[in-house]
Amino acid sequence: MNEIPTIRQTIALNDIEIYYESRGQGEPLVLLHGFSGLGRDWELILKQPPAGFKLIAPDLRGHGRSTNPTRTFTFRQAALDVLALLDAIGIERFKAIGLSGGAKSLLHIATLRPTRVEAMVLVSGAHYFPAQARKLMAQMTLESHSEQEWEFMRGRHPRGDDQIRLLWEQCHAFKDSYEDMNFTAPFLSTITARTLIMYGDRDPVYPVELALEMYRAIPNSYLWVVPNGGHGPIFGDMAQTFVEKAIPFLEGNWK
Repeated sequence: MNEIPTIRQTIALNDIEIYYESRGQGEPLVLLHGFSGLGRDWELILKQPPAGFKLIAPDLRGHGRSTNPTRTFTFRQAALDVLALLDAIGIERFKAIGLSGGAKSLLHIATLRPTRVEAMVLVSGAHYFPAQARKLMAQMTLESHSEQEWEFMRGRHPRGDDQIRLLWEQCHAFKDSYEDMNFTAPFLSTITARTLIMYGDRDPVYPVELALEMYRAIPNSYLWVVPNGGHGPIFGDMAQTFVEKAIPFLEGNWK
């Protein structure tokens, strides 16, 4: 099998330079990584583009090769950046998968521009920060990260230790954020995209009750709870299972 080439590009939009990679041909499938991750993470799940899909995986602002001169981050702004990127490359309607912070950005996209999202998969997302997440964020200070964690992040974010430090400071600051992620059930009910909500029942960040709240509020939604699943249960041994369920769902063939 011939290896499918990856297109890598950086585009100036809003107040940043946003980097993205695209692979495959067909209808657009937007892949949004988690906070402190990067678009390349999706290669661990989708080693080859599924037939009929063009994968579009950006680095969100301040992550990976994308810049963030304002030094601030909200998931709403990340959503606006992704919409601006899709405008720039001529994509109107699309399907999407979001992981954790990427799922939060997708909630903003799907409520800001409901007609643009045909179908989406939300993995370990949350429509607000519960108490247990805020407690974990409060503990995530710069001093709490080991040297191994620094080295791991240096291999992913090429703009230096200042970039990594800012990401961790932003994550810590989420403990006091109440406006960016504050979706009520009536607001979630405005989402028109066919939606699959995937959660691990042992998620240490977001209790599975949040998945049920979103499932009840989003009109055309489906709920997939992974037994013994933690936060982001789509890597490692779960990757193939995730692909086998998520792609047919996005294609409209899921039963």
